Amino acid sequence: MRFLFETLGCRCNQSETAAMEALLRARGHSIVAENADVVVLNGCAVTAESARKSRQAARRLLKQNPGAKLAVCGCWPQAEPGEAEACHPAVIGGSGGRLAFVEALCRLEEDSPGVVLLDKALERRDFEELPPDRSLGRTRAYLKVEDGCVNFCAYCIIPFLRGPVRSLSPDRAVAEALRLRDSGVKELILTGIELASYQYGLGDLLAALGKAAPELRLRMGSLEPRVVDPELCAKLRGVPKLCPHFHLSLQSGCDETLRRMGRKYDTARFLRSVELLRDAFPGCSVTADLITGFPGETEAEFSRTLDFLRVCDFAHVHVFPYSERKGTRAALMPDSVPKGEREERARRAIALAAETRAAYLAAQTGTVQEVLFESRLGRTPNDCETELLPGLEGQILRAEITGVRKGRLTLKPASAEGEAGA
Repeated sequence: MRFLFETLGCRCNQSETAAMEALLRARGHSIVAENADVVVLNGCAVTAESARKSRQAARRLLKQNPGAKLAVCGCWPQAEPGEAEACHPAVIGGSGGRLAFVEALCRLEEDSPGVVLLDKALERRDFEELPPDRSLGRTRAYLKVEDGCVNFCAYCIIPFLRGPVRSLSPDRAVAEALRLRDSGVKELILTGIELASYQYGLGDLLAALGKAAPELRLRMGSLEPRVVDPELCAKLRGVPKLCPHFHLSLQSGCDETLRRMGRKYDTARFLRSVELLRDAFPGCSVTADLITGFPGETEAEFSRTLDFLRVCDFAHVHVFPYSERKGTRAALMPDSVPKGEREERARRAIALAAETRAAYLAAQTGTVQEVLFESRLGRTPNDCETELLPGLEGQILRAEITGVRKGRLTLKPASAEGEAGA
């Protein structure tokens, strides 16, 4: 059969889609971009808007592929099974159980009845090991090492959909990393729903990966600020090719707003994490997420957030206006901020973040870095995009950064006496 996949949402969803594609190929099926027999939507429900986009995507996929069967999985059908069933899919999966979902896909026939495989997310205890993600191409890959979350932030539905924390064992992670390295992967990105909750110790995992495959570039996904301490930084410094890019979940730069969000740190602790990372990795890239217009956020509170963004001087900030999510504490909170005001605050935060981003890129001029070239661009260890030098796809080149053009670094091959730096 010919399968077409569309994925919405986080890196974990992307990684799981790539794993399902690999499993289907191994069973003799084809992954196509059009004219599919089965269209598969791996949907997202982290916000009401993402759930709406998932519903739209399901209908669009069927319209674009007349006669195809629909299958849906991910957090969207887990959160809104009735909405998913209204699209009349042949298979409905949840936010886990990917192996069973693939088996159901393989059994689809013209007259087969619908199959419902929704998980009881909160009963899960074991990590489901899937093939590593090669969707980023020949040179980079995701390795999912963690699933689940128990933080229960006021705005987030994910703990109810993904269940408790489960982790891939260090031995299995090392084995997969070595296999990917031997297949030509040069950079491995560790990902999870809440990576900082990795049960066997994130610093120990990275140390083990660095020891087993010292030539492999290692990059981390999003981190909870509270895990960044001197001990973790010391372990990370010993990892041979750890990419000095650290994405921290901020969400707000105002202590009052953070308390309403149910975050378990304040701005002082967050700033301490930033300082520890910059002390351990001078010149590193520190990026963050930000939500604007959370219930009760006043203009004064938002102004404190802008001030905090200036203090942290991030290399990049992902900014999102708050979106209500049914089933979360925040959806029932008073003092809702008007939607237009949420979006206007997001525009102001994005403008400020663009200034600090431009300054960080400009500061790269004159440095020498190991640039990994992909199909359309190059990428530095600190996650800055560079122009692509022809003929170097899939290779790493020591390059001198010469400037910035349209948000990407320009470069030239480094001289033999140059020194690499962040």
